[in-house]
Amino acid sequence: MPDPERTKPFVYLASQSPRRRELLRQIGVEFTTVAVEVDETPLPAETPEAFVQRLALDKARAARPLVPRDGLVLGADTAVIVGERILGKPVGREEALGMLAALSGATHRVVTGVALVGSDREAVRMSDTRVTFRGLTVTECERYWASGEPQDKAGSYAIQGLAAQFVTRIDGSHSGVVGLPLYETGELLSEFGIKLLEPPYSVVG
Repeated sequence: MPDPERTKPFVYLASQSPRRRELLRQIGVEFTTVAVEVDETPLPAETPEAFVQRLALDKARAARPLVPRDGLVLGADTAVIVGERILGKPVGREEALGMLAALSGATHRVVTGVALVGSDREAVRMSDTRVTFRGLTVTECERYWASGEPQDKAGSYAIQGLAAQFVTRIDGSHSGVVGLPLYETGELLSEFGIKLLEPPYSVVG
């Protein structure tokens, strides 16, 4: 069982993302990160929705043997979608500029899968958010790339960073766009008996 002296819910996070760590802290969840590597190549004919949910589960499952038997592992994956095309992390400047050009003056989707895996059960949720960008000039895109922010971000942008100024509208989960949908995460934790608003740590059932 988790440490009886803990005063907050606790999970193992199958991610090294500082954004996901910040979001978990926001809802009062303590965690230990677990480094895992999974193949993030989409399967043939795989939909974006299936892709992010599969990867969220794959990450959590990969971390599961590395934690105590009664530990809960949280995994997540985010994809930026233009049409049915998944925009991953840019390989370099030209690819990043091409992604930003595709997002300019248009609405795209950001889908994030989140999974929770225990010793004898697992569950997954997904958020689907529409984000609209204002028109971007070539100079703005080049300067944004030069800032360094797009280099390790899906779709070549970070809504919690400089790119916030590009967004004219968001329909859905802001935290899902950042990388961890907090409503869906809360639902999963509740399903596994974890009460976020009732410290100390308690598990029902």
